[in-house]
Parts: sequence; C-alpha cells; structure tokens
Amino acid sequence: MSVPTLSVVFMALATLYSFAAPILLLIYYRKKGADILPFFIGCIVFVIFALILESLMHQLVLKVLPVGKTILGNTLLYALYGGLAAGIFEETGRFLAFKTVLKKKLGNDRNALMYGAGHGGIEAILTLGLAYIGNIVMSVLINAGQTDMLTATATGETAEQLKAVLDSLVTTAPWTYLLAIEERALAITTHICLSVLVFFAVKKPDKGWLFPTAILLHAALDGVMVILAAHLPTVAVEGCLAVMVLGLVLLARAVWRQNAAA
Repeated sequence: MSVPTLSVVFMALATLYSFAAPILLLIYYRKKGADILPFFIGCIVFVIFALILESLMHQLVLKVLPVGKTILGNTLLYALYGGLAAGIFEETGRFLAFKTVLKKKLGNDRNALMYGAGHGGIEAILTLGLAYIGNIVMSVLINAGQTDMLTATATGETAEQLKAVLDSLVTTAPWTYLLAIEERALAITTHICLSVLVFFAVKKPDKGWLFPTAILLHAALDGVMVILAAHLPTVAVEGCLAVMVLGLVLLARAVWRQNAAA
C-alpha cells in the first residue's frame, strides 16, 4: 500500500498555510496599527481555555461520569454539549483576557482583530499544522516500505488506532486535504469575528449582551457542524460552514461599524 503523492503535496500545502496565515495576519494587523500583545494573548488563551481546561472537562464528563456514554451515543446531545463547551470556555477566555491583561489595549479597536488572529492562528498551527506534519512523516515511511517502524511497538487499542490512521492516509482522496485549508480559513475568520463581539462587550458597558451572544453563536456554529457532519458529505458540510461564517462576518462588521472609533 502507498499514499498518493498528491496527498502528500496537499498535506504540505495545508501545513504551510497553517503556519503562514497567522504570521501574515500578525504582520498585516500590525501595519494597520494594532498592538502585538493581543496576538500572543490570543494564542495563550486558546491553549489554556480550549486545550487544557475544556479538554479536562471533556475527560471528566465523557470518560468518567455515567452521562458520558449517553452524550456520546446521541448526536444531538453531543452537538449541544460540545457546542456549549466550546462557546463557554473560549468566549469566557476572550472575555477575561480583554477584562484583565488587555484592559489597557481596549483603546485600539484593531486589537480585537489582532487577538482573533492569535486565537484562531494558534489553533490552526496546533490542530492542523502539527497534525499534518505527523501525517506527512507517516506517509513518507509508508511509501518507503517502513510501515513496520510505525507499528512495531504499538499494542492493543493503540495499534488499532494507528492502523486506522495508516489506512486513512492510503485511502483518503488527495483533494480532501485541501478542504483543511478552507476549514481553517473559516475557523480563523470565525475567531476574529467573535473577538470583535467580545471586545466591544467589554469596552462598552451597554454592549454587554454581545458576550452571551458570542457564546451562543459559537455554540450554535460548532453544534450545527456536528449534526451536519453526521448526515452530509464533507463538501456539503464545508459549504454550509462557509454560509454560516459569512453571516457571522456580516454581524461582526455591523457591530464594528456601530462601535469602532473612526
């Protein structure tokens, strides 16, 4: 068995995008007058609130508590739980960041965009870039006939999971890896838009309702995607995601126009 050369090429392009997009956004927003600090605070908040705190809750709820089996066994419940968890943790992290370490940066509205670029950018690097680097390495070993190197020390459930990954690399159509670029572009756009909502929720007391709105929109977006993924092909799911993100962009743009300094 072998991994198509085009698959490796497309994975490499997706990996390059995952690292290049955040850097280019950092440079672009900096040239537009944003501060650098919000970008890196966005990176840190994502790691703490999404990768650490949210993941710990998932470990508890889904793997320890009895209700976990019920949630995992019901797509609707899983979508509701997962969406709310992501919305609550990530938007609360955004809110606290603007309330505390970035409090003195609220005078520059472009910092909302810079924060979103950091939050979404580090997610792209960690969830797409690093994962695809691993996939590329495994693909090269598979094509070199070195599969035994990957499976020699794996046993039990780990071996089964590794075999599933290797089989997926061989059988997945090359073009599907390009969808990862589109999906991450939409995800980064989403984080920038949600950052605009939470930024003005903190900056302007009469706009506090934008914070719970961001939580609900984040939860709805993630939840709907889980439900659609269970019933529609990937291309259709990504198309629906693009439409939803466009709606979020229009909302964030309206909020920006009403509240941002000229």
